[in-house]
Amino acid sequence: MFNSDMPSRAELPTTKQLLRSTIIALCVAIILLVTVILPAEYAIDPTGVGRMLGLTEMGEIKAQLAKEAEEDKAASEVVNIVAGTENKSATPDLKTVKQHSQNARSTETVWKDKTMLALKPGQGAEVKLVMAKGQTAQFQWTAKGGVVNYDKHGDGNGKSTSYKKGRGVASDQGDLVAAFTGNHGWFFRNRNDNTVMVILRTSGEYVEVKRVL
Repeated sequence: MFNSDMPSRAELPTTKQLLRSTIIALCVAIILLVTVILPAEYAIDPTGVGRMLGLTEMGEIKAQLAKEAEEDKAASEVVNIVAGTENKSATPDLKTVKQHSQNARSTETVWKDKTMLALKPGQGAEVKLVMAKGQTAQFQWTAKGGVVNYDKHGDGNGKSTSYKKGRGVASDQGDLVAAFTGNHGWFFRNRNDNTVMVILRTSGEYVEVKRVL
């Protein structure tokens, strides 16, 4: 067994030194909280440093995704309640069933896919649906944090077409009918000075949804 020398009283930190070290550590923690953690996690940026470092945009995206998740959850609960009411009825009235179905559809469209694009200033991205001629897909997209330019178009097998274009648009929805067999979808461009989140929901007749750019 080895005996180690105990530190002398002079070598031990004084109460003043311990207090100073604690205060320094607390100050560093507060600085990190205000400049890094709050902007990145909650989009709260009282100093403006988070915006300069790009952390505030990250927090805004997280907050928006959390909001979207809560909205989807609430809409799903409404649909489940309506479905449960229909199942409990032994001999449901046809008119009542139709009304419940219409209410459920108006509350939430059942989307098959959800694509999220975080576009930095000047960045573009393209999302395409693989469709056969005459097939129809339903879509809804929303830009969070700003507006975007977009081009809804199709290409494939040596063919190309443009369905619709827009500049400075915040959202759009409707049906996309494939003019020919190929890839049909959207090109989005962010011309803002901050990051914009584009949330695209799709459903209907297509083989797959893929991000090209």
